[in-house]
Amino acid sequence: QVQLVESGGGLVQAGDSLRLSCTASGRTFSNYAMGWFRQAPGKQREFVASISQGGVIKAYTDSVRGRFAISRDNTKNTVNLQMNSLQSADTAVYYCAAGTVTSAATARQYDYWGQGTQVTVSS
Repeated sequence: QVQLVESGGGLVQAGDSLRLSCTASGRTFSNYAMGWFRQAPGKQREFVASISQGGVIKAYTDSVRGRFAISRDNTKNTVNLQMNSLQSADTAVYYCAAGTVTSAATARQYDYWGQGTQVTVSS
């Protein structure tokens, strides 16, 4: 089992930045690829970004590429999502997830999920 806890969400204005963190416990963190997903009210959960076990391979959905940056620290069992130039369309609950498939972009490819953290961007 892997337990994931997200933090860093909040209410910001359009154009601001926010940094989300996800701390893992349980099994060996470096064995897992990590992903960030988000779910807005009335919408399906969507892929945001992923990072490989070693942190070399990163992937982003088109709408956040160039604004968001995913990173990880395997010594601290954390994965981060730096979000810049936030837009109202980024408002959602953000979830981190752990799985064994590198560059996975669908929710079913991840095995473990956090409880989510709310990000609200006011325009």
